[in-house]
Amino acid sequence: MAKSSALKKKAVLIYIAAAIVLCLFFFLPAGTFDYWQAWAYMAVTLVPAAFVFHYFINKDPVFLERRLKLKEKQARQKTVVKFGGVIFAIGFLIPGLDRRFGWSHVPPEMSIAADIIVLLGYMMVFLVFKENAYAGRSVEVVKGQKVISSGPYSIIRHPMYLGTIFLYGATPLALGSYWAFPLFALMLPLLIIRIISEEELLRRELKGYAAYCKKVRYRLVPYVW
Repeated sequence: MAKSSALKKKAVLIYIAAAIVLCLFFFLPAGTFDYWQAWAYMAVTLVPAAFVFHYFINKDPVFLERRLKLKEKQARQKTVVKFGGVIFAIGFLIPGLDRRFGWSHVPPEMSIAADIIVLLGYMMVFLVFKENAYAGRSVEVVKGQKVISSGPYSIIRHPMYLGTIFLYGATPLALGSYWAFPLFALMLPLLIIRIISEEELLRRELKGYAAYCKKVRYRLVPYVW
């Protein structure tokens, strides 16, 4: 009970911190709270996040605890995470500045469509979480881990990263900024590096993963890669 209570407290604190950080990233550079794209984006990310936290606290707290561990063990993954953090920090600052100085003129219907894609990407990630209890935030093989080959894993080997691409790829338009695209586009090569490094580890340490790779040939996009 005490451990469950501590996990809930940690999840709530992380959620509140994330909401505060997003507000700072969006509204300080914008210089105004009159930024409807930012409010809409926070709605389609923070509301599902609250649902995900609540779901896993009750259904699979062990998984949630694993997801809340942020420390990478591999040097290459640490580098990817560091670069990713810088890219996302700058990428989330640009839309607010764009709003303040009027650099972009993204049609409202395009931002709304992008919000829908963001939400679909988040839903895809959630479905992966339900399917794969070993989908931790850091790249590692834990005791008792098994190869997951059902659900979306029967089609591609890294469906969570595909959902992430949809989520963050649509973020610039959702926030009403064309200028943020170059920063978020850098996410793709970082994800490719992360996937290649992750698969090296899984082939080496996770029994049955090499055979799974022969069965499911594509990592992100069927018939492409």
